[in-house]
Amino acid sequence: MTQSLQLTVLIPLYNEEESLPELHDWIVRVVTEHRFTYEILFVDDGSTDDSWSVVERLASDNPNVRGIRFNRNYGKTAALQTGFQAVRGQVVITMDADLQDSPDEIPELYRMIVEDKYDLVSGWKQKRYDPITKTLPTKLFNAVSRWISGVPLHDFNCGLKAYKQKVVKTIAPTLYGDMHRNLPIVANWNGFGRIGEKVVQHRARKYGTTKFGLERFVNGFLDVLVIAFVHRFSKRPMHFFGTLGTLSFFIGTVLAAWLIVEKLIHISQGVKFRNATDNPLFYFGLVAIILGVQMFLAGFLGEMLVRQSLNRTGDHLIAERVGFTGAVPV
Repeated sequence: MTQSLQLTVLIPLYNEEESLPELHDWIVRVVTEHRFTYEILFVDDGSTDDSWSVVERLASDNPNVRGIRFNRNYGKTAALQTGFQAVRGQVVITMDADLQDSPDEIPELYRMIVEDKYDLVSGWKQKRYDPITKTLPTKLFNAVSRWISGVPLHDFNCGLKAYKQKVVKTIAPTLYGDMHRNLPIVANWNGFGRIGEKVVQHRARKYGTTKFGLERFVNGFLDVLVIAFVHRFSKRPMHFFGTLGTLSFFIGTVLAAWLIVEKLIHISQGVKFRNATDNPLFYFGLVAIILGVQMFLAGFLGEMLVRQSLNRTGDHLIAERVGFTGAVPV
């Protein structure tokens, strides 16, 4: 039987061996002062340094520490997804491993979930210690995400977040790609609409360098579009493709009918009429009809795919575990 804890601190990591002992000690100090029953779950996303050795050492010294290691680097979304499936705490707090997120925020985040009854609380790094090449794209990404999703957050990509356990267990099977940037949107569209925000401290990186480049903002924007499309049409793809296909086919048919009627009128009047292929409208109509048929086929294929179930456990990602006993809840 899985032990129920008040709190899980979930930390995805990649090549952060220097910061892990300090982060662990800081978290333990905070949760001990507030008398939380807790676990710290490290998910090593295929680190090539000694991060996993550090996690093993921490787990051997502290029975509240558990670890999962991937056999190679799969990305932060995969790390969070696997961690979400393994957490035992009634409140789950995620934070980055680079010491830029402060564990001192944990008690208030926990309180907002338990007492204020939020489903999810997202951190807002109002004051950032990042160069403008990072902060400016972040502001643009957040503005676009707010506009598309309707979720009124200032900082979607902040790694410091708190969730009810039910939220992470529900959304975990739906995550893929780089959706870790859009978890509040995914949660909201899965029916968890009580989403709060808290201004949190952002600290300058103490060790190492960032593992993310500017391409993450492009990928994040595309993922928002994907989530929006999937949310609205994943269960009814024919509504999307069928509508576009019908419109395109109708336009093409009207153009074709117009060319036929025009030619018949000229023939009846004895007027010499040029070939239909000499009229640009002929090609527009032909392309519209072909696109309409293709849209219909895409809709039918989508409907067939919707009816197939997808079982995704994530077990194939994992190379080792530490601190797990009995049945593995992943």
